[in-house]
Amino acid sequence: MAKEGLFNILENHLTWSEVRALDLFAGTGNLSYEMASRGCPDVTAVDSYRDCVRFIQKTAEQLQLPIRTVGEDALRFVQRNPSRWNVILADPPYDFAHYPTLVDLALARLTEDGMLVVEHSAATDFKEHPSFTEVRRYGSVHFSFFAAP
Repeated sequence: MAKEGLFNILENHLTWSEVRALDLFAGTGNLSYEMASRGCPDVTAVDSYRDCVRFIQKTAEQLQLPIRTVGEDALRFVQRNPSRWNVILADPPYDFAHYPTLVDLALARLTEDGMLVVEHSAATDFKEHPSFTEVRRYGSVHFSFFAAP
């Protein structure tokens, strides 16, 4: 339900065929597959767990989806990679201790009209962040949206 709600929102703001997307803390790649299957021609999936990266890579190859995988810590990746993305989705563990750093580093990697979406629990609140635009709640899942600064 949460993923469906998220992608309904994104559908109203994006033309997938024109999007470069970054999926941080990609896990099994669920969000990456969804973006690629909607026509996103350039998806980068980042996760620090090798098994997850291998699984995403194998699945993307089998489904012939344009997903590039990176096995690296998400914070380190956005800090060191100079690329820019139109959409960055981040789904860190709910007990993640570095949400503010993640948001600031990811915002620096957005294109001029880019959007950052961070999944989190009710315990995390971004409403005071200057680039915060809205939060959507789906049961216990919260998505905070940020616009490029």
